[in-house]
Amino acid sequence: MTSKKIILIGDFSTGKTSLIRRFVDNQFSDKYLSTIGVKISRKNITLDENEIQNIIWDVEGATESKMLNASYLLGTHGSIVVADITRESSMENIKEHIDLVRSVSDKTAVVIALNKSDLLPRDEAEEILASLQKKFSDIKFVTLTSAKSSEGVTALFQELNNLIMSQ
Repeated sequence: MTSKKIILIGDFSTGKTSLIRRFVDNQFSDKYLSTIGVKISRKNITLDENEIQNIIWDVEGATESKMLNASYLLGTHGSIVVADITRESSMENIKEHIDLVRSVSDKTAVVIALNKSDLLPRDEAEEILASLQKKFSDIKFVTLTSAKSSEGVTALFQELNNLIMSQ
């Protein structure tokens, strides 16, 4: 079995913990619990007949006054940059998070999750998605997710694992 370190980064309150809980335990809670430091979860998946253990790091969200500790990124194989699609400021900070990942390792696979897509009308969410796919054309996978409805969550992790394994 191969182990791969995956980290979720983004601004505070974008739903990083909720995405992990949905993927690992297939659970969702409306309660907001701010992550302090880092919490590590594991989930085994099968990809093209290969067993992969995802070691998923849930790190505290960034704020204007506090960015992610770059040492958390050491040894990371894949990174999910999470933005709250209803909060423009979190989408404006996507580039900053990608730049931080790439400053530690330009080989780390990066995908973008526009989370909380269930809170917008579908056509509006898809318009924002199309705009960000153009803006971040160098990122191979940018998608809508909803930890609440589970939309796109499995595909997000699956696609990130595909990218990791193809490197």
